[in-house]
Amino acid sequence: MEVVLATGRRLARREVAERRAAGRRAAESGVPLRDLLRLYLAAIQMTWREARSEDKAGHGPGSVVTDAGFRAVADTIAALADGYESAHRLALRQEDTARREFIDDLFYGRSEPGSMAERAQRFGIRLAEGHIAIIIEGDQPLRESSQAIGAVETALYRYFVSRDLLFTTKDGSLVCIAPSTLPDTPTELAHQISKAIGSWAEWRIGVGRAHQGPGGVRRSYDEARASLLFATRLGYHDRVIRAADFLVFQVLLRDRAAIDDLIATVLAPLQHARGGAVPLIETLASYFGCGTIHAAADDLNLSVRAVSYRLDRVKKLTGYSATDPAQRFTLEAAVLGAKLLDWPDRST
Repeated sequence: MEVVLATGRRLARREVAERRAAGRRAAESGVPLRDLLRLYLAAIQMTWREARSEDKAGHGPGSVVTDAGFRAVADTIAALADGYESAHRLALRQEDTARREFIDDLFYGRSEPGSMAERAQRFGIRLAEGHIAIIIEGDQPLRESSQAIGAVETALYRYFVSRDLLFTTKDGSLVCIAPSTLPDTPTELAHQISKAIGSWAEWRIGVGRAHQGPGGVRRSYDEARASLLFATRLGYHDRVIRAADFLVFQVLLRDRAAIDDLIATVLAPLQHARGGAVPLIETLASYFGCGTIHAAADDLNLSVRAVSYRLDRVKKLTGYSATDPAQRFTLEAAVLGAKLLDWPDRST
């Protein structure tokens, strides 16, 4: 700096590179940028004072000191900040890669439990505790780099004053892994998503149940994903879909052969109806959900007579009456199975 002030020249390329390297080293050592700049500015200030003292004594470079000093300070700060930010961006990319690899290994069980637990601590995750997986899906793919998703993550960290949340994107959806000690995470996440992308947009949140251990996160993720699928098949329109509300459906599908047989035995005759089985299945689903023929008629935008006619056709074709308490359970279980398996559009 003394030479710069004495000659009035700008910093040489080598000097700029040295300051850029100093910025990188500071970032890698964890030194805050403000402390780094404060240190350099203090050193520059000291050198500047000495140069000005010489100027007053008649031995300095005069006004060149001021011009060269400002240029040197600007070039130094720019080089330090550039090196610091370059190292910071590299660290973020490495951190993002490590986080994605960890989550993939967590989902697919590709590492030893001991190694997983050690890596989890780096991200504030304690696998011995219970965790829930939350999936946010929208009508458009969600990207972690988007401004809206970044705002959601920041808001969640501030709300819970915690870094125990882990975010990533997977198959176009945003995934959040949260400890079971933060049960309000899905609700607050829905609130922040609504603020970030709008309550009018198409988005839903699937919430898995809390499970412990490395395999628990994967299990919760599978439950969250299944709950979103169930909600779509069954026509649920709630924003937050919880796996706990669909346990009966998981039980129903656990024996696939049995549910296939039930559908084939009870509902297959509906395929012979004029218009096919789908209108009759939709009528049954609405009737079971609404509870009365009048309510089902309003739900389907049909007349009461039309709904009654369809229920009568079901009875004639299948031998099961939706209004008979003794036969309703069998018919309703078959309808639920058909909805979950997307029958008859998808062959059983």
